[in-house]
Amino acid sequence: MRAIGKESLDVNRDNLLFATIGILVGFITGYLVHEVMATHQPPRLTPELRAQIVVPGGEQAAAPPEGDAGAAPAESGGEANPAAAAGGSGPGLQAVQELKAYVDKNPNDANAVRQLANLNFEIRNWKRAQELYAHYLELKPGDPDVMTDLGTSYRATKDFDKALLLFQQVHKAAPDHWKSYFNEVVVLAFDLKKPDEARAPLAKLQQMQPGNQAVIELADAVAKQRTAA
Repeated sequence: MRAIGKESLDVNRDNLLFATIGILVGFITGYLVHEVMATHQPPRLTPELRAQIVVPGGEQAAAPPEGDAGAAPAESGGEANPAAAAGGSGPGLQAVQELKAYVDKNPNDANAVRQLANLNFEIRNWKRAQELYAHYLELKPGDPDVMTDLGTSYRATKDFDKALLLFQQVHKAAPDHWKSYFNEVVVLAFDLKKPDEARAPLAKLQQMQPGNQAVIELADAVAKQRTAA
């Protein structure tokens, strides 16, 4: 049996060190990119929800079936395969598994928890996203963006009361957080078929975002929904 020399051990240790640093840098970079994008983009709407807004007459678009291709069973608490669920786009399964393993070992790393929650949100693995967002809010309470994303996740599983409660909590904590008003209008006007109750938050939303095209489209769809009702 050939003995392993000191040089080989040093090389292995160096490789392990560089690999560890690379993973950590990847986590940090991904989180920062998400933060920058979140400040410049409209609400994180699912394709189904955005389609619902622009459908003539305000008709509700069909929701995707539970258990997308590549998704882990809901009861397993596992992460889905975003490449399979998103038709080949998005991060690879290995990246998700590495992040999941990191979060399993470091459950109080709020940034990593949020990044994993965002991945599950994007691939519509709603139950897991809810668990992760809720845990993030235990670590860092009161984040209006995360509260809104959690509310949107509840909306996707038809927990409309929980969604509305979260959006209204955001209004109190961050009165200028327009994305929570946007999603509240969607739930009231389209999910609960109460377009009249959506008038007040819609007026507030229009006041905050007068030139936002997504808000203009939403207001038009709510008006058609009210006429149809």
